[in-house]
Amino acid sequence: MSNEVLLLLSVLIIYGSTLIFLKVFGKQGLYCFTSIATIAANLEVLIVIIAFGMEMTLGNVLFASTFLVTDIISEIYGKKEAKTAVHIGIATSILFVVLSQWWLLYTPAKSDFAMPAMKTIFSNTPRLMIASMLVYAIVQEFDVWAYHKWWDWTEKKFGSRYKFLWLRNNGSTLISQFLNNLLFNLAAFWGIHSVKTIINIVISSYVIFIATSLLDTPFVYLARRMHKSEMKKVEAKQE
Repeated sequence: MSNEVLLLLSVLIIYGSTLIFLKVFGKQGLYCFTSIATIAANLEVLIVIIAFGMEMTLGNVLFASTFLVTDIISEIYGKKEAKTAVHIGIATSILFVVLSQWWLLYTPAKSDFAMPAMKTIFSNTPRLMIASMLVYAIVQEFDVWAYHKWWDWTEKKFGSRYKFLWLRNNGSTLISQFLNNLLFNLAAFWGIHSVKTIINIVISSYVIFIATSLLDTPFVYLARRMHKSEMKKVEAKQE
């Protein structure tokens, strides 16, 4: 199966999973998804592939899904709850850095086969995770702020708080993704990859982020519809 097909399937599987977590576990499910995506994305980003004729790191879809989650939470539950998701992602990253480095302090048995691979993977983890935490904190806070700024603007301009979901979703995410992509790649890969490679990663990653940002809009609409349907069921039971 080609890298291109795998990436497209990742979008459907990962974005679809946010809706499943929302449906089954509600707001807490989205908080849980944030923790999973934050850890997995910071491991996946170590892998560099060629897809659609571009050199790129993996992790793009998982990183994008964290923006999808905050947009869904902002839309359904509000700004305060969206910030809680951001703080959970940061706390998860900090704990994972501590745990992954603690594992490397152990002296492996002669029969051990995993430690060399663990050291290869997690020796770069602190830098990547610290870079990710700082950028994640800055950009996600900005994304939540921008989402609600767009929302306030469209409500004042058009007199509707319900309409123009696509505008606040993409308006906040596309700017946030650019900041996320630029700041993270500079912080994480400066001195590791060549300047040319970093530039290629930034350009190709943002192209992917544009696509993933546009593709996440239907999922925000579906999440809002699902929530509205659940609220109607609750109200019907209470009558």
